[in-house]
Amino acid sequence: MRGVLFQRVAIIGFGLIGSSLARVLRRDSPETRIVACARRAETLATVKRLALADATTDDAAAAVAGADLVVIATPLSAYAEVARRIAPALEDGAIVTDVGSVKGAAIAALQPTLPKRVHFVPGHPVAGTEHSGPEAGFADLFRDRWCILTPLPETAPAAVARIAALWEMAGMRVATMAADHHDKVLAVTSHLPHLIAYTIVGTATELGQDLQSEVVAYSAGGFRDFTRIAASDPVMWRDIFLSNREAVLELLQRFNEDLTALQRTIRRGDGEALHEWFTRTRAIRRSIIEARQA
Repeated sequence: MRGVLFQRVAIIGFGLIGSSLARVLRRDSPETRIVACARRAETLATVKRLALADATTDDAAAAVAGADLVVIATPLSAYAEVARRIAPALEDGAIVTDVGSVKGAAIAALQPTLPKRVHFVPGHPVAGTEHSGPEAGFADLFRDRWCILTPLPETAPAAVARIAALWEMAGMRVATMAADHHDKVLAVTSHLPHLIAYTIVGTATELGQDLQSEVVAYSAGGFRDFTRIAASDPVMWRDIFLSNREAVLELLQRFNEDLTALQRTIRRGDGEALHEWFTRTRAIRRSIIEARQA
């Protein structure tokens, strides 16, 4: 029988990702003791009601005391303060990881403050829904999704392997890459699509009242998908766009150029060019389905 990966896990931030990971541990590693840390009393009360942790606290330093794994699952803007609070209380040899969507910013916020006596393994489980909070979590959130680890050159391989094993236990496929490369990839696959969704839904809110009500009443699949994406946690996405601004702005410029070219194609009535464009983009959808990421 496989041994217990971690004896005591402190999860700081108990939203969708943190609570889903707690559910995985409850299911697959019941011997692991879980400590939940959150700022809001309502969140901690929900954690207790759902029995997602063995202990709860609003004190990050108290949460990490004795933990062999610390998972930071707060918004990116809170990382620096979390690091400052937990640094003196971390156990020698503990592993600190995170779930943030912008790895360059995560490393910049955490690495300078974390003591050398712990192992830092930046990570990003690429999974989520538009819902947030501890009640939104579920153990199968991570199944068949990718977790990207961006270890630093000095990170101990054994620590990376343990974090990889944790996410594999959750059903994820694990890859490693450089932090800057991760941020460019996620700018394409996640950050720009969210920005477009927020923009389109925002445009709808500026329509006249009559037209706006009809847009809502007669929403087709495309607009419904945009509203689902645009319903994501605004604090998290504010932090993502500010933290990954260079990659997002570079990609947004490329997108604007492509959009202008498409606009000209439509104005010219060039059906052949439109058909070629849509055929090429359709192939991307097929490849996503084949990769089981649909």
